Amino acid sequence: MSKEKAKAPIALTKNEIAAKIAQSIPDGSIVNLGIGMPTLVANHLPKDREVILHSENGILGMGPAPPVGQEDYDLINAGKQPVTLKPGGAFFHHADSFAMMRGGQLDICVLGAFQVSAKGDLANWHTGAADAIPAVGGAMDLAVGAKQTWVMMDLCTKQGESKVVQSCSYPLTGVACVKRIYTEWATLACTPQGLELIDKVDGLSIEDLEKMVGISIKAS
Repeated sequence: MSKEKAKAPIALTKNEIAAKIAQSIPDGSIVNLGIGMPTLVANHLPKDREVILHSENGILGMGPAPPVGQEDYDLINAGKQPVTLKPGGAFFHHADSFAMMRGGQLDICVLGAFQVSAKGDLANWHTGAADAIPAVGGAMDLAVGAKQTWVMMDLCTKQGESKVVQSCSYPLTGVACVKRIYTEWATLACTPQGLELIDKVDGLSIEDLEKMVGISIKAS
């Protein structure tokens, strides 16, 4: 009897990654979601715990995206996307928002990235290309001000190059600040000793993951 053919691993969708991150956030956390993919996390927060979302343009208590047709463009996040406000939510000056970020008031920030090194260096504001438009925003303040920095990104570029690298080649946003990397194939921890595996999709071996990344990964 022939052996049953193993199923090929299936990458997570962006919403599935966002849902995984949302489930990982502890009850009572104050969290900032960066521009791009991380904003999806707001739509997947569990209803059985309280997570207070902060937006660097001056919102605390931000809710998920509004239903289509009910957008209010006077109520937007830092990426200029319409959002909602939870009961008890508040608006405040941009300077006060940055004081929260720099003052260690955020438990977690979830950011996108161009590159993350094995020890947690973050590059997410500029590729260094001559025609690239730098856009640091509040990323530097978030990366070093939050108690934990998590990254949500695709594992590889469109050209197939790993965004998780041994050493960043792009200008850095922060040094050794990233604790976790959430991607469509695996969740990784950045440590002083290198990458550690938190979890991966079914059917993907750690050896295949190491080939994709090009770096040794310690099994959990």
